Amino acid sequence: MKTAIVWFKTDLRITDNETLVQAIFKNDQVIPVYCFDESHYRTTSNGFQKTGAFRAQFIIESLIDLDNSLRELGSSLLVVKGKPEIELPKIVKQYNAKSVYAKREVAYEEKQTEALVKTELWKLQCELLTFSTSTLFHAEDLPFSIKDIPDVFTNFRKKTEKEATVRKVFEKPTAIISPEIMDSKIPTLSQLGLNTIAIDDRAAILFKGGEREAINRLNHYFFDSHAIATYKETRNGMVGADYSSKLSAWLALGCISPKYIYQELKKYETLHTANESTYWLVFELLWRDYFRFMMKKYQTKFFQKKGIQQKDIGMNANKTQLENWINGTTGIDFVDANMIELKLTGFMSNRGRQNVASYLCNDLNLDWRLGASYFEQQLIDYDVCSNWGNWAYLAGVGNDPRGNRYFNIEKQANDYDKNKAFRNLWLTY
Repeated sequence: MKTAIVWFKTDLRITDNETLVQAIFKNDQVIPVYCFDESHYRTTSNGFQKTGAFRAQFIIESLIDLDNSLRELGSSLLVVKGKPEIELPKIVKQYNAKSVYAKREVAYEEKQTEALVKTELWKLQCELLTFSTSTLFHAEDLPFSIKDIPDVFTNFRKKTEKEATVRKVFEKPTAIISPEIMDSKIPTLSQLGLNTIAIDDRAAILFKGGEREAINRLNHYFFDSHAIATYKETRNGMVGADYSSKLSAWLALGCISPKYIYQELKKYETLHTANESTYWLVFELLWRDYFRFMMKKYQTKFFQKKGIQQKDIGMNANKTQLENWINGTTGIDFVDANMIELKLTGFMSNRGRQNVASYLCNDLNLDWRLGASYFEQQLIDYDVCSNWGNWAYLAGVGNDPRGNRYFNIEKQANDYDKNKAFRNLWLTY
């Protein structure tokens, strides 16, 4: 029996998952595996947890859902904890697997882990096969090579929209043949070294992990509420569940794919309406693609102080100012309300993110990487490429052609929270 392992990472779904489809197609039996990588549950050099409790809880919920989906198809999920380069070879030996199928990585640490796994598997005469499963447009279909991708988003977007097409969604498998997979338990938050946090009842939305929840949210936003039809007008909102799609957390963990969202959006446009708002969701998915391709192009530069522009910017490391920013005690009510929302829910609106980042970089003159690291810890929807790409952009060392993108916080508060509904919600206990 030709046996393969499917190594799930941030692709926790069975619909539109090429990694899973190819493994089933080319092998007699498949073993789905998820490894809680111990390096993801450490404290970073900036003093923040790499994965905070909000996102870890979402991952746990997503894995429970994935395991249920796999069981419906005749398989189950084998969950291990440790270093992937140690744990995966153990499973390879146990089941005499000849190949491991996995999502292709682009960010520096993830690529390092991928390389370590590949080296250890090679010693066992087992190959690592990787597939691109995270973007709307496949890298091979872009009208330029990765090294030639424009450093200005608008140039990338216009040419890509004109010359590239979105590939078809991979159908959900109808059955999975697996050997008997040993029972394994998904760790609890405390077993991951994290404390349980109750999400504040003022949260804009209660995120629950898993592919089923992702599809439910999409169906609500598109077909039940028709909120997608006014997305462009409401996307800068700050209070409530439906001012934006809120699909980011499920996208970040791969509970849903951008191609699947695109497919369903096209269905909505055919059935109901195609307008600027429905297009704008594709526009946002393109930004997400762009940061992933930029990470592939520039690699470690996105984590360096000078960024991809290699630009010197003055910064201090005032701990008190950083703590006030984190705790929402800066005295700037619009900044504080957003930071309290993030601290208590693991989420913040797009408008809020831009303002608090601008404040940290431009008003406090703090190292932008401290802000990016705190977001990495705190956000349910943390995505390495989007997070570091956006922070570098706001700090003036990334892809912003304008250089220093300064936000007038008071004007922004008046424009986007005119009646103080958002500030009153989060600054009143």
